[in-house]
Amino acid sequence: MSRYRLQPTPAQEAALAEHCGHARFVWNLAVEQHAHWRPGRKGAPGFAEQCRQLTEARADNPWLAAGSVTVQQQALRDFAQAMAHFFAGTHRQPTWRKAGRHEGFRIIAVKAGDVRHLSRRMGEVKIPKVGWVRFRWSRAVPDGVKSYRVTREACGRWHVAFAAIPEPIPAPGTGEVVGVDRGVAVSAALSTGQLLNVPGLRETEKTRLLRLLRKLARARRGSNRRGKVKQAIAQLRARETDRRKDWIEKTSTGLARRFDMIAVEDLNISNMSRSARGTRAVPGRNVRQKAGLNRGILASGWGRLVTRLEHKAPGRVVKVNPRYTSQTCNVCGHRAAESRESQSRFACAACGHQAHADVNAARNVRDTAAGHAVAARGGPLLGEPANREPQRGRLLVG
Repeated sequence: MSRYRLQPTPAQEAALAEHCGHARFVWNLAVEQHAHWRPGRKGAPGFAEQCRQLTEARADNPWLAAGSVTVQQQALRDFAQAMAHFFAGTHRQPTWRKAGRHEGFRIIAVKAGDVRHLSRRMGEVKIPKVGWVRFRWSRAVPDGVKSYRVTREACGRWHVAFAAIPEPIPAPGTGEVVGVDRGVAVSAALSTGQLLNVPGLRETEKTRLLRLLRKLARARRGSNRRGKVKQAIAQLRARETDRRKDWIEKTSTGLARRFDMIAVEDLNISNMSRSARGTRAVPGRNVRQKAGLNRGILASGWGRLVTRLEHKAPGRVVKVNPRYTSQTCNVCGHRAAESRESQSRFACAACGHQAHADVNAARNVRDTAAGHAVAARGGPLLGEPANREPQRGRLLVG
């Protein structure tokens, strides 16, 4: 998706918000229909049947008929696709959409003249029932665009994203392999020794965010004051998200251009960032500490970094088993938990090799992906590392 910042007028913004409301209303009706299903009952209606029901609903409700049928039908199409992903086991079951949080709609059958360039930095897109809406021409719009999606963030910003598959970044052809170890203190450590961190909020911004959160807790629900505080918090959150996405895009592009193969750990981020709260019968332990760790994992952008690498360098991203990569010495291959002295310090208990712990792990990931099973003996080359004993020949060198 190529996303651009929309700049609608107040009247256009109201029309866009109405489209979002219609799409959300139709989506929630589809969710309600599927939630009504029970074993033994007739199956929930499919996309074709829901479109026929939508036609009847538009005839009976003038406020719904005043909206765009394309927007409403595409909401049903999106729901059908979400259910297909759910039954395939790749996504969760679609749930209710809430006003202020899920604001957006999709337009298809875009013609060549529906997007035009006005000036060096401005363009226009034609939206049904709204007209021509300006957007910032931050980069060239891909050719052959057939659909786009309009979204509104919680902070009030509007964006248009044109659906297009970009060309992958070609490999440099040098044969170099890099290992990437993702962490919380260091967002991404490379086997080359480079340490990369996601830029977050500055200290002054963190202080202001904390003050706003305390102010939000004292504000009365439904008041104008509470709405203004929520808007200010959303703006800070959006600023943090923009910086993280920008870092991920630049980092993934740089890795795809510099290396032929990129090795990463095969992490189950959903399980790693799951809450430790537990149940009422069996309450969790260290819940607050685990919540802080979860926030750190999500703020580091682990999953999005690998996803963007797979988009930009398809077929060149190798996922290896992360087991023992942080406890294994990259020089001699000795594995011991006591070698990891701290978060950042690794000192091998066998050969005395010292290095940054994350860099040492990244080099193990690199060597495993390259076919050198430094973390395993008798294990597969690209995963399932077991253990390997120290090599006496290496210990006697020097």
